[in-house]
Amino acid sequence: MADPVVIEMANKLAEECLAVQNEVGNDRLFMQVGDVLGASSQTLEEAFLTAVRTRMANDAGRRFLAQQLKSHRSSSSES
Repeated sequence: MADPVVIEMANKLAEECLAVQNEVGNDRLFMQVGDVLGASSQTLEEAFLTAVRTRMANDAGRRFLAQQLKSHRSSSSES
């Protein structure tokens, strides 16, 4: 397991990266940042990519649930 300081750095960088990624509209920016990190620290690169991917997965899961609820409510109100 990575050092807690590395995890903290990766988490902060992931949050910043995803904010920039959303603003500039480049959904693969995190991969480019990962490449930059990997050139000097594979440990930080892996922690960063994990942090980004788990956040992206969380967001996708929340969007899915919201859509399911919207569909359910829409079909319930039509009955």
